Amino acid sequence: MKFLDHLEEWLIATLMGAATIVVFIAVVHRYLSGLPIPWLQDELIAINMSWAQELTIYMFVWMAKFGAAYGVRTGIHVGVDVIINRMNTEWYRRFVVIGLFAGALFTGIVGTLGANFIYELSHTSSVSEVMELPMWMVYAAIPLGSYLMCFRFLQVAWSFIRTGELPKHDHAHVEGLDPAAEDISGAKV
Repeated sequence: MKFLDHLEEWLIATLMGAATIVVFIAVVHRYLSGLPIPWLQDELIAINMSWAQELTIYMFVWMAKFGAAYGVRTGIHVGVDVIINRMNTEWYRRFVVIGLFAGALFTGIVGTLGANFIYELSHTSSVSEVMELPMWMVYAAIPLGSYLMCFRFLQVAWSFIRTGELPKHDHAHVEGLDPAAEDISGAKV
């Protein structure tokens, strides 16, 4: 399970970093292309950067689909649970399990419909407008991300049934920092 967790985090971070770099390069290219320096302007205009926006959009779509699965696993999704939190323990547990299984069912259906869609799309010659990527590759984020999210809902449901605990995201926690570490002055942090 740790491998899948790290793969998920690595994929999200890589897509986020790559999208940031691509956008930065495209913005710098656009800015420098507009400078009234004839030799520089001619050289930069000859470099085609029209693919940058399309690639960035695709990376953000993939990042969002896998980020949603990460959100289920870590408990960072926003939920409206005011009424459920006021219920007695028995009813609370029932509604949480129902909600988790409903999330799994929904994402499983979306994943299956998405898989059917890309299967049908893979038998066509449909390609993206600028990069000319096969569109089934672009849309593969839908079933892959949805099935991973479905798995995460089932994983959280199984853990909740066994322990009664839902994942909680601590906004103050920073991975890799020892909470008992001392700062430079010697005072406990």
